[in-house]
Amino acid sequence: MEVILLEDVKNVGKKGEVVKVNDGFARNVLIKKKQGLEATGKNLNDLKLRKANDDKIAAENLEAAKKLAAKIEEAKITIPIKVGSGGKSFGSVSSKEIAEEVKKQLDYDIDKKKVQLKDAIKAAGEYDVKIKLHPQVTASLKVIVEGKE
Repeated sequence: MEVILLEDVKNVGKKGEVVKVNDGFARNVLIKKKQGLEATGKNLNDLKLRKANDDKIAAENLEAAKKLAAKIEEAKITIPIKVGSGGKSFGSVSSKEIAEEVKKQLDYDIDKKKVQLKDAIKAAGEYDVKIKLHPQVTASLKVIVEGKE
């Protein structure tokens, strides 16, 4: 029997694939646990429409990420950091602080997990910080860290 998988099934296939399995396995396991549907003409057509819609949404998301990346590449943000008399900083600038400042200064909502810092920023200066907006799109944001006493 041919079955359309509704989720990834170990040793059988991935979500959205049409696989050929034994009738008993299909009825008693896959269909019963709602992990698959019988591959009828209507279900195959629904799968094709769903895949086309998913592809369209993925293309729109990629395009939006590219536009946002272009805006972020041009922008720069300033973050104040507290320093002592010798210019030694207290603490560091984290990805959470960078995400908050992007929201405040540029009004772009970016998740702190998308901000890619190799090491914490512990000194005043100018830094290029990578922000992963999409699996295929990474933007570089100019971050200026200013010391204040």
